[in-house]
Amino acid sequence: MNRILINIFSVIITSMYFFPFEFLFLPGINTKMMLAGVGLIILGKRLAQQGMGKIDRDFFFLSLLAFAISLISLITMTVNETKDDSFLTYFISMWVWMGGAYTVIRWLKMVYAHVSVELVCNHLIAVCVAQCIIAFMMDVYHPLRDFVDGFLGGEGFMGKTEGRLYGIGAALDVAGLRFAAVSVMIGYLLSKTSQMSEKKVIIYILSFLVIAVIGNMMSRTTTLGVILALIYWCYSSFILRQYTENKRLWIWLGGILCVVLPFVIYLYNTDTTFYKNLRFAFEGFFSLWETGKWEVSSNDILLKSMVVFPETWHTWIIGDGYAANPSIGSYADPYYIGPTYGGYYMDTDIGYLRYIFYFGVTGTLVFIGFMLKAALICINRFKGYKMMFLMILLVNYIGWFKVSTDIFLVFAIFLCVSLEEEKEAEEYRLSESKIGMV
Repeated sequence: MNRILINIFSVIITSMYFFPFEFLFLPGINTKMMLAGVGLIILGKRLAQQGMGKIDRDFFFLSLLAFAISLISLITMTVNETKDDSFLTYFISMWVWMGGAYTVIRWLKMVYAHVSVELVCNHLIAVCVAQCIIAFMMDVYHPLRDFVDGFLGGEGFMGKTEGRLYGIGAALDVAGLRFAAVSVMIGYLLSKTSQMSEKKVIIYILSFLVIAVIGNMMSRTTTLGVILALIYWCYSSFILRQYTENKRLWIWLGGILCVVLPFVIYLYNTDTTFYKNLRFAFEGFFSLWETGKWEVSSNDILLKSMVVFPETWHTWIIGDGYAANPSIGSYADPYYIGPTYGGYYMDTDIGYLRYIFYFGVTGTLVFIGFMLKAALICINRFKGYKMMFLMILLVNYIGWFKVSTDIFLVFAIFLCVSLEEEKEAEEYRLSESKIGMV
């Protein structure tokens, strides 16, 4: 019973980091900030006990890149005489994410006696599955939604969204990119089914299907991770000729789909809410099946009105100093006399274009380099998970063709796991397996 409670509480803490939210009674302070505050206390205590304050080299260089993003933001604000400080404090945001991640990792190490990449992946998977189930239940059982809305503050990606499924701090494309990142984690882990128990294979496949279906109902950006995972399974099975190793994966996936698909079809034909949500989640596939054309409303909006490029070299190099809408909202500029937009600056939410319009190609390249550095640290530290981290990086880079959300938080939590801790966890697993064989 204690182990079950510990597992549940660990998932809750991880969710407070991965999908931060504000309480109604604490506006302006989200759960990520709370965890970062706790992390600062834990770090201070550990440094005092160890009697040294050594700064990790990788963290130092990553901080320099984050500071460069903030510096370029300051330059574009100064040159363009704007007050849009969207990225001015990015280096602080990075430290806050790292602080929150550090708290989660220290908690996992304390309650499980070890911490590893796989353990972190398992908790992130559990968090995403829980968020999907909560979002689905809130949509069909309104008393649960009323309960969550009773303490959930804010709107948009961290709060309540009208007309869309949302979890606790999980909504819109911000949630979609995180679901996509976790989908490729499952995809990578399932490529090693020969080393897993059947129970674990089944749990991973069911988790993947829950995120693929309900995650897409919340945000269709989830499809990106699902497709990358499927491509990797095919790549590892047929190109790398690991078909024998992945045979169990394909057998179990096919078997589970044979059971799940009839149930999904039944709900699609009998439940109006499920019908609406499923058609939204897979709008492109339904359109392709029914009309022979791939049409998705959000993509049509992106292509028709959001693809707009700078017209001056000044904007290309250093940007215009605007990321948010300068006409309305918290970043409204009283001295702005340009065109009025309905959404973001230049009416585009495409990530790369928003970055270019804000701090030019200069800042955009530094931001790309920052994400690359975070991924490379993880790859060099955990060489056995190289493909997983490359796919997560790919999720980020491809995602920027649609939205301007980055997924540094995904790398941050792995950055807080040391190579020594990964080795200790491997030794722990080996000792446990030997005990089980006795």
